[in-house]
Amino acid sequence: MHEQSPPTAAPVDPRDLPGSFRHEIEVEVRFADTDAQGHVNNASYLTYCEIARIRYWTDVTGEAFAEATHGPESLILAEARITYRAPAFYGDVVTVQTRATHIGRSSFTLEHRLVALAPGELQRLVAVSGSILVRYDYARASSVTLSPTQVAAMEAFEGKTLSVSVA
Repeated sequence: MHEQSPPTAAPVDPRDLPGSFRHEIEVEVRFADTDAQGHVNNASYLTYCEIARIRYWTDVTGEAFAEATHGPESLILAEARITYRAPAFYGDVVTVQTRATHIGRSSFTLEHRLVALAPGELQRLVAVSGSILVRYDYARASSVTLSPTQVAAMEAFEGKTLSVSVA
């Protein structure tokens, strides 16, 4: 995890999420991630973002991600959107950069910038994505409030206030 500057091979476009991201993961593109045209299938990008969301949560809060629909509270994906900017291919390494931008009562918003790098080439922006995650209790079948510790961990990691106080 380190601060990453914006990609160098793409023109500046505010839709491309300029600015720094403090969290990133690398994903090697597998042949199985590609489609008949030879580029990464659109659904694979969402899987890359899923990997990044889970790693962001565990790295930043120190909490494990609950995998079952019973027992401890977990996170559910309430919304995902993605904008494709350029193709990625088998053999590329896709870096998913992630940052939190808003924290609500039981939810938080993440932004993802996906950049690809092939050996001997410039890094290129391949997609941008946003997601909203909700803290959820499967036993009660309802959302639960993010704890002050969870909120503080994300705000400390991002270096700014992300939550809106509710009166």
